[in-house]
Amino acid sequence: MKVTVVGAGNVGATCADVLAHKEIANEIILLDIKEGFAEGKALDMWQTAPINLYDSRTIGSTNDYAKTAGSDVVVITSGLPRKPGMSRDDLIATNAGIVKTVTDNIMKHSPDAILIVVSNPLDVMTYCAYLNANVDSKRVFGMAGILDTARYRAFLASELNVSPKDIQAVLMGGHGDTMVPLPRYTTVGGIPVTELIDEEKLDAIIERTKFGGGEIVKLLGTSAWYAPGAAAAQMVEAVVRDQKRVFPVCTMLNGEYGMKNIYLGVPVILGKNGIEKVIELQLNDSEKAMLNESAEAVRGVMAVLDNMNINA
Repeated sequence: MKVTVVGAGNVGATCADVLAHKEIANEIILLDIKEGFAEGKALDMWQTAPINLYDSRTIGSTNDYAKTAGSDVVVITSGLPRKPGMSRDDLIATNAGIVKTVTDNIMKHSPDAILIVVSNPLDVMTYCAYLNANVDSKRVFGMAGILDTARYRAFLASELNVSPKDIQAVLMGGHGDTMVPLPRYTTVGGIPVTELIDEEKLDAIIERTKFGGGEIVKLLGTSAWYAPGAAAAQMVEAVVRDQKRVFPVCTMLNGEYGMKNIYLGVPVILGKNGIEKVIELQLNDSEKAMLNESAEAVRGVMAVLDNMNINA
């Protein structure tokens, strides 16, 4: 089993490290455009194998996609963070160009690979990868919901003073402040969360979750990497081990929830074929309205990409 992680920055390196520690694949390729960067990180990881007792080989590469050949799963973390003075459209154009190049090269060497996109803006970069991969959309999806629900569950665990292991939750919609948390589907050890916390505190946690990434940027001066990297690795594990895990994932909708031709976060069953099934929840009117609002925001960003003709 072979997994490639494109982008050896903080998120990509963390993802590769988690995959190695859990022995998800025999071979983990870490690729980056910066000379020696991926090689150095991969070598450092491999030297922890005798300490942490695992066998997964981590191998670094500077832009040599031939080394990624035959990958079963590829995680794409490549892209630039938004810089001061950079518009949303500038960020989309820059990162779409990067994701297009990466996708083209990956599919050339691993035509049967499943692609997991982590690059931002997440929803539209997943769409960009899909347009360039020219494969079934079930094989191209994005990591956002697992990270968002992890933040939500972590905040709830702190507030309720319980183990995060016992909290289950679903979030839907776009990645960012238009995400749609669903308290009705949030439980603690099987108990509805609304029986354990008052509405005001729960609303505050939901708002904190929506801006969870921004909170870390303010504290660190850069974006998060431990949780995003671990979340991407969890998705890889579900695919490689055919676990049939139920996760919120950014996937192409083809009629589900009354929507078509849009990449949006919804609960799915994740297994060896990628998206095995999209789960359609029975949403109430308020939840439907929030999901539709989030979808409109995502469609607006997808339209920006379409108008740039980057994928032509």
